[in-house]
Amino acid sequence: MNAAPGRRADPDSGAAAGSGGGRARAVVFAYHDVGVRCLRTLLAHGLHVPLVLTHEDSPGEGIWFESVARHAAWHGLSVRTPADPNVPEVIAAVAAARPDFLFSFYYRSLLGAELLALPSRGAYNVHGSLLPKYRGRVPVNWAVLHGERETGATLHAMTLRPDAGPIVAREAVPILPDDTAVEVFRKVTVAAELLLDRSLPALLTGSAAHVPQDETAASCFPRRTARDGAVDWRRGALAAHNLIRAVAPPYPGAFSRAAGMPLSIARSLPGPVRLAASTPQLRWHDGIVHALCADGSVQLLEFQLGTHIASAGAFYREFGERALPLEPHLEQA
Repeated sequence: MNAAPGRRADPDSGAAAGSGGGRARAVVFAYHDVGVRCLRTLLAHGLHVPLVLTHEDSPGEGIWFESVARHAAWHGLSVRTPADPNVPEVIAAVAAARPDFLFSFYYRSLLGAELLALPSRGAYNVHGSLLPKYRGRVPVNWAVLHGERETGATLHAMTLRPDAGPIVAREAVPILPDDTAVEVFRKVTVAAELLLDRSLPALLTGSAAHVPQDETAASCFPRRTARDGAVDWRRGALAAHNLIRAVAPPYPGAFSRAAGMPLSIARSLPGPVRLAASTPQLRWHDGIVHALCADGSVQLLEFQLGTHIASAGAFYREFGERALPLEPHLEQA
């Protein structure tokens, strides 16, 4: 449910006033592209941000997104990168900032009761789904994996239960049948900025609606790892296609084996049902490499088979129209 639209707050107007009569003060916990866009939205509305907390980038993670620390530094903001935000030192620093609001934008750590109790006017989170659906980790990837036709972003009050607080605003975006997770995430990033921009005037005046979530419609999902990209062809063509696009680069990607060779898949489309096979197999047909399942096929648009086969032409030169058996499921080595 969306809050009523409002105009952008003038930094010197009463709409942005804090508890002391000056500008509203917000401590921000943020990471990733959503963190960057939402932090900049707060600044555009004239909020004073005395402290930003973000994460050190993991050396083992491919960093394809914007840096909150860099953008905060450009704006002259104080930045901390604690391993744990709930330790006494960090809690004391947040308390010293005297926040009217606390905001969490794609921050990866849960905030405990001591932190949530500090802001005088509330703690709010932007989550990358249409709550109450897809609470928890990587909600965009899960929505794509399950074949959803829409998702979005939700601004909600924070409670000790993750992603369960009253909703202030939601913004929906479509998921096209061939969208990859990163394409959907880019839409969600825009949705997050839009709903925060629309909702801030009402939050600042204390007039924002807070609608309890429907617990009967709630769903929650855990984090995903690279090994979750293993394709189980026995689940059918649509399930395989949805998995491929849910984990497509820059995420770790989908993988399998064909005739004993490693197979990685970066892009796919549903193929003709008439190419179904009783046992999963990989074969060339009409200029395209298809993975055949019991209920249809998946067109492999971008893939790597073995060490050197990365196109339909190369596949045909190597194997012709011969079918290669697909292993139904395997763990990534």
